[in-house]
Amino acid sequence: MKKFIAAIDQGTTSTRCILFDPEGRIESVDQKEHEQIYPQPGWVEHNPLEIWQRTREVIQGALQKANIAAPQIAAVGVTNQRETTILWNPKTGQPYGNAIVWQDTRTKQICDQLSAEGGQDRFREKVGLPLATYFSGPKIKWMLDHISTLREEAQKGNVLFGNIDTWIIWQLSGGVNGGVHITDVTNASRTMLMNLKTLDWDDEILCALDIPRQILPQIVPSSPIEPYAYTRTDGPFGGAIPICGDVGDQQAALIGQTCFDTGEAKNTYGTGCFMLMNTGTQIVHSTKGLLTTLAYQVGNSSPTYALEGSVAITGALVQWMRDNLGLISSSQEIESLARTVEDNGGIYFVPAFSGLFAPYWRSDARGVIVGLTRYVNKGHLARAVLEATAFQTKEILEAMRQDSGVELKSLKVDGGMVRNELLMQFQADILNVPVIRPKVTETTALGAAFAAGLCVRFWSSLEELRQHWQADKVWYPKMNEEERQRQYRYWLKAVERSFNWIEE
Repeated sequence: MKKFIAAIDQGTTSTRCILFDPEGRIESVDQKEHEQIYPQPGWVEHNPLEIWQRTREVIQGALQKANIAAPQIAAVGVTNQRETTILWNPKTGQPYGNAIVWQDTRTKQICDQLSAEGGQDRFREKVGLPLATYFSGPKIKWMLDHISTLREEAQKGNVLFGNIDTWIIWQLSGGVNGGVHITDVTNASRTMLMNLKTLDWDDEILCALDIPRQILPQIVPSSPIEPYAYTRTDGPFGGAIPICGDVGDQQAALIGQTCFDTGEAKNTYGTGCFMLMNTGTQIVHSTKGLLTTLAYQVGNSSPTYALEGSVAITGALVQWMRDNLGLISSSQEIESLARTVEDNGGIYFVPAFSGLFAPYWRSDARGVIVGLTRYVNKGHLARAVLEATAFQTKEILEAMRQDSGVELKSLKVDGGMVRNELLMQFQADILNVPVIRPKVTETTALGAAFAAGLCVRFWSSLEELRQHWQADKVWYPKMNEEERQRQYRYWLKAVERSFNWIEE
């Protein structure tokens, strides 16, 4: 009987279940979107119960499409949008309000207050992160401070915290009937609460944010020696399947791209854009605005660390062109619209819709389009939208090079936007390194599958995983150095124009 690994990939805009065969190929996939909730400017929420319902639906959809039953699933791995924060009642399974999404900026006042007492890098030595609205810790504090009686409920043992991975694994393993409350090292490293050296919650930071330790999940390896738990037989899989992979989405893509050697890097082009570089077992602290994060931990082995550069708005900018401006009717149309012109017409689009992430960490920035003339048309705008993603990626790469001392030889890419060949060519041009797209571009789900498969010996080693990675297409740089420098210079000028827009 042929067996498969199931990967649940819970992203910012949709949830997928993908079944992978022993060669790492996709057997079946099902995907469903969920609602994006914007109660106020700067606030972004998701409904946790809707996400769990979509998860159930895509599991059943993927199994049905492939005509596969529970006994054929060797293991299940989970990967997730990171930092998105849920508090819920373990006795009823009901969330205390919507999830606060990673893009949400409502915790700015909390971060500013903590910064005033010790600077933006107050906790960076311990957690590798600056004080920013991005991370889960301030979101937990905001909910405890603003939701009526929640602190009292927490003291009574009636509150659990989790990012999306924790919520889904708790539900899959039983929910109110004995669900396990865990998170892996990669997700824990994005809360701003976990000490990078001890891989445990840091009591000093918990005290500073007034977060009770008892609401936090147990921290476990990304790929454990033994399964964390088993799915309930009356759950969406219809059988008891080992749950044994848990990795935050960007680290999962690093695994899926088999970047297991120090200095190897990948970039994922999704709602946001995330570049990670493997720094091995060494914690490299950034002086250039990057994040130091956990890359993965397999079994009892030493953890592997990474430098990460996060860009908030990339694919979301294409969605904005589609949904808010109506210039395209589908995301795929942006490439053909951009190809109607030779270049960007002199315009640059800095999409600081909710501030700027790495390497700036400026929550006072807002989006700007600069260089407008009567000559500019919608084709130029489309091109500037795509180029914004490539320019932001170059800023991250420059910071990584300065922090690590490693010159990148090539960049492995994945995510929805890598099907846009115009963008991939411009990315190679502006970086001046080859850009490599793999045959399986769903590397986030593949990474979660790899983590789960290692636990149950579906795959024997990291070396075997490398053998299942194959390149699909390579773009080589064609732009001359003078033009590359000129365009990047204008981009940096445009970024400066986005600063200091928000005054309060």
